[in-house]
Amino acid sequence: MIIHDFEEKEFNDLISKDKVILDFYATWCGPCKMMSKVLEEYNNEEVKIIKINVDKHENIAKKYGVMTIPTLILYENGEEIKKNIGFMPLDLFEKWANE
Repeated sequence: MIIHDFEEKEFNDLISKDKVILDFYATWCGPCKMMSKVLEEYNNEEVKIIKINVDKHENIAKKYGVMTIPTLILYENGEEIKKNIGFMPLDLFEKWANE
């Protein structure tokens, strides 16, 4: 499931349980567009993907220290597990997300 729209006040609830991938992106970013296609192809019902537009949600991007996009952060039960900066093709992304 990919979540595009959310309110900042509900953000902590979204990442507090289950397995969640935060996708920090911008609409003008070429590698972000490529990564979006990979995320759409990724088929895992157990993982929520939350797309965070850094132009719209500047505060969240700052809170997580995002300086480069795309940045992906994997959370499990509210705890950061790992982070990736830059584009990944589907096979590498699946390996990263499922390890």
